[in-house]
Amino acid sequence: MTDLTDLGIGAIRDGLAAREFSARELTDAYLEAMEATRALNAYVAETPERARAAADESDKRLAAGEARALEGVPIGVKDLFCTEGVHTQAASSILDAFRPTYESTVTANLWADGAVMLGKLNMDEFAMGSSNETSCYGPVVNPWRSADSNADLVPGGSSGGSAAAVAARLCAAAIGTDTGGSIRQPAAFTGTVGIKPTYGRCSRWGIVAFASSLDQAGPITRDVLDAAIMLKSMASVDPADTTSVDRPVPNYEAALERGVKGLRIGIPKEYRMDGMPAAIETVWQQGEAWLREAGATIEEITLPHTQYALPAYYIVAPAEASSNLARYDGVRYGLRAGDGDVTEMYEATRSAGFGKEVKRRVLIGTYVLSAGYYDAYYLRAQRVRALIKRDFDIVFDAGIDAILTPATPTAAFAVASMATASPIEMYLNDIFTVTANMSGHPGIAVPAALTDDGLPLGLQLIGKPFDEEMLFRVGRVLEDAAGHFTPKRWWS
Repeated sequence: MTDLTDLGIGAIRDGLAAREFSARELTDAYLEAMEATRALNAYVAETPERARAAADESDKRLAAGEARALEGVPIGVKDLFCTEGVHTQAASSILDAFRPTYESTVTANLWADGAVMLGKLNMDEFAMGSSNETSCYGPVVNPWRSADSNADLVPGGSSGGSAAAVAARLCAAAIGTDTGGSIRQPAAFTGTVGIKPTYGRCSRWGIVAFASSLDQAGPITRDVLDAAIMLKSMASVDPADTTSVDRPVPNYEAALERGVKGLRIGIPKEYRMDGMPAAIETVWQQGEAWLREAGATIEEITLPHTQYALPAYYIVAPAEASSNLARYDGVRYGLRAGDGDVTEMYEATRSAGFGKEVKRRVLIGTYVLSAGYYDAYYLRAQRVRALIKRDFDIVFDAGIDAILTPATPTAAFAVASMATASPIEMYLNDIFTVTANMSGHPGIAVPAALTDDGLPLGLQLIGKPFDEEMLFRVGRVLEDAAGHFTPKRWWS
């Protein structure tokens, strides 16, 4: 029989229904894989007792013919989601030993549909990073390696633990968050599928906030089918989150086989940037060819304010972060440092608790929100954001069904290789993804090719608001043409 950890959600669903294996056997297989694969540093907390209890409950429901949508499916949870009574630290020392007394809406939806939690996954501290190297638990290692090197590679960030765990078969699927590309970029780096839904499709309640107007939850999975299944369970309106939208959640799975015949796919000329590596241009052109062969029309489009998206993002996101992170003061929960007065305690706690990248962004955010610079920076960035959204609206109103772009400017790079580089070089990893966060549109990254040295590259699709069905539909065509990519096992 196929190794149980090689099965995707669709195959798990079928196998459990046919009694080919039990939910408990499946969960135990993943727990064994996790124990043998700690070298990747993907999990920061494992919950084996809870997982086995949930699996046993799933077996009872399966025996009674009461299976739910994700019955018995073992998943990993990014450490940004609050899980009642379970370690939730946002990979930051300042939340040391924090265990929430409540459950995030997204995870509650998953447990209600029968999913089994294996544990909490590593991430960049407070979701601030593009390589999963800012975590207080140390960097996550990508399960992929270059064909001519044994150097450890980054899995991307901030949801690097989620992407690495899915690629290494340490969970059947994982959930992450995307503020500027934090689902799509690590998915591209690890040969997995990652979707950032439309802003408001999934509730943000119970997710540790980074930038509240940009954050959105989504799944990372092995294929497009699994992403469609996961998003169906994750999405919901939520009275606790006034930015969640009261719209029906479609049966995304039903859209997968509709094909792309007759669709109009836009290729934004502004994404063809100076110095783009030949491998990125090649895979982009290959994606165009696959969609054209499948019956789509390929059209050049213009998104004229694209060049301003990244600088505007790195004003808006730090500004919101500086406001959101002001709550971490050592008084109510988490780390407390310092023996002096309250001001000294605040300073000592934040100095000891926040990492270098978080401090950098808080300082930037505080600066751009200050009285003398608010109009010059923050207000101007919000105006640019409105122009970016208008660019997308004009294109979609003109009849374009989806937009095809690269997902990342490079393949995965070596751990610590940017340690001495300017922070701006790291921020450029988000250059193709931040636009969808600034505008609120949905975006998906789908594996598309391997580089000459055997590393995965992804393509990105951007869609109309709340038209994730279109992204799954087009993504499935790309996936069928490209095939599936799995790293060679070296880690145990």
